Amino acid sequence: MAPPKPVQRALACVAAAALLAGLHPARAADPAAARVRLEGFVIDATEVTIGRFRAFSQAQGLTTQAEANGGGFEYAAGWEQRPGWTWAAPYGQPGGDDEPAVHVTWHEASAYCESAGGRLPRFDEWRRAAYEEMRAAPTDGFSRGQTYPYPVGDGPDGMNTSGDDPWARHAPVGATKRGVNGLYDMGENVWEWLADRRGDAALTAGGSWWYGASKTRLEGAQYKPASFAAVYIGFRCAYDADATP
Repeated sequence: MAPPKPVQRALACVAAAALLAGLHPARAADPAAARVRLEGFVIDATEVTIGRFRAFSQAQGLTTQAEANGGGFEYAAGWEQRPGWTWAAPYGQPGGDDEPAVHVTWHEASAYCESAGGRLPRFDEWRRAAYEEMRAAPTDGFSRGQTYPYPVGDGPDGMNTSGDDPWARHAPVGATKRGVNGLYDMGENVWEWLADRRGDAALTAGGSWWYGASKTRLEGAQYKPASFAAVYIGFRCAYDADATP
């Protein structure tokens, strides 16, 4: 695993996020509410946010596994449980409504997507959405039909990785560079649970802010215990083709 980012970079987060928000007008229109229709399915434009997961949790009367067990996990000298770290307080303090919901298990993510009329994306859907430009009228210099090595194009610049970027930890959704198919954070920021299972494990893809850019490539997908709740893992939902974006 790549080493964590230096804490001193945290001071740059707020200013950088504000700058990048100006570069991406979609943020003003709440990209967390947006869905993108692709060939054969529909997918959320961003990772599910704390604000949206809060609405689901309150409606369902849900206590997540991390909440019930006293906190989710972070990697330091091995996996270590962090008291009070939950989807609502990712690092032990209340998170913003526009931050990705983490410390959520595969089962909890699946339940959220089902409540929203969708499901977790299958790997074949996630792969196409992340790397293959399918829109009839692509934006941001992408070309229809082209497959890219990174979810933001030919290179990794603009993603929230362990490298030199403005974010010390995860970024608010929609703050990073908009990528292939108009999607945000298909590479890094936080890992995303996918529908694919292998026994008690479930597939995650995209990497997280803790890693270098190599984990954002297709071959970077990893299986993790489906019951695991960690600060690095979030999710987004997919929907059948007849869903309304």
